[in-house]
Amino acid sequence: MTKIGVFLPIGSRGWLISTTSPETYPTFDLNRTVTQRAEHYGFDFALSMIKLRGFAGPSEYWVHNLESLTLMAGIAAQTSKIQLFGSVGMLTIPPAVVARMTATIDSIAPGRFGVNIVTGWQPKEYEQMGIELGEEHFARRYDYASEYAQVMTELWETGQSDFKGDFFTMNDCVLSPRPAGHIPIIGAGQSDKGIEFVAKYGDYSFVAARGDTNQVTVAKDTLARVQKASAEHGRETGALLLVLIIADRTDELAWQKWEHYKSGTDLEALQWQADQAGHDKKASKDSTAKALTTTITNPKPTNLARLVGSYEHVAEMLDELADTPGLKGIMLAFDDFITGIEQFGQYIQPAMRSRRHIVNPAKAA
Repeated sequence: MTKIGVFLPIGSRGWLISTTSPETYPTFDLNRTVTQRAEHYGFDFALSMIKLRGFAGPSEYWVHNLESLTLMAGIAAQTSKIQLFGSVGMLTIPPAVVARMTATIDSIAPGRFGVNIVTGWQPKEYEQMGIELGEEHFARRYDYASEYAQVMTELWETGQSDFKGDFFTMNDCVLSPRPAGHIPIIGAGQSDKGIEFVAKYGDYSFVAARGDTNQVTVAKDTLARVQKASAEHGRETGALLLVLIIADRTDELAWQKWEHYKSGTDLEALQWQADQAGHDKKASKDSTAKALTTTITNPKPTNLARLVGSYEHVAEMLDELADTPGLKGIMLAFDDFITGIEQFGQYIQPAMRSRRHIVNPAKAA
């Protein structure tokens, strides 16, 4: 059964790099409302990213951002069922501190919290704090992430760590209270090293999609690599796909919105993104960084897979994706999050074969 989640609008403009898209200024109220409505409609999880600096350009894409873990702590206190994931830029906070922050949020929402580990790809984001993303970082960032995950897991599971590695040295490091249960970890690496990391230490891995608008197919080779690496470590790491939904009553109306957003594509921001991603000189062809360096060659206002159409058409396309072997979840973003979450809950989800197990709140009332 494929899970459905929401990729929260923690940064300005959401996931559309465009001057004509909804402005989406991030606030706690916005993200709490989106998460509560997602919970109301039976979503399985909500995840917030971490971004510490936005892009250059007139759209102010991701220029305004909330902090992920503190945001999710607040949301945890005002939800009751939905699984929550916060993100951490691992270079900015020691793993023992994140382990304690995670245990605290788990105390607010027992059994409902997990953490997404972000290795870092945008140098300017970290250089502003005196943290260098040079060749050594890019070469060994998953070695660093592996030690990071081991320290956190030891503390969560036993309450104590004496871990000794190349990057971290724990000396009778303690954690109490510990989480009520297992804390799931998410990773986003698409390279061989990234997939190996999440297969060994993570529970979910983000995977990319191929194809242009409405011709979305999950990269089956990536899914196969995740499954193979996971099996080698005796684990069941699941794959999550990111999808942007632009829906309306008819296909024509939905496409009009997409064309409007395309007309405002922020080329300066896309160039900024490509330049920053290009700092990883040895990025593999499958890596996220390599994909981002090519966005300026075929400019469009989002890097996410896109489903554009009527409510019924979007439902059909989501069902097709849900049938993909090995895919454990689909995380949805929307052009307008308040409108989009209601459109999904009221019109799209009830038409989905793969979501028939979800009780329609309107009918239940």
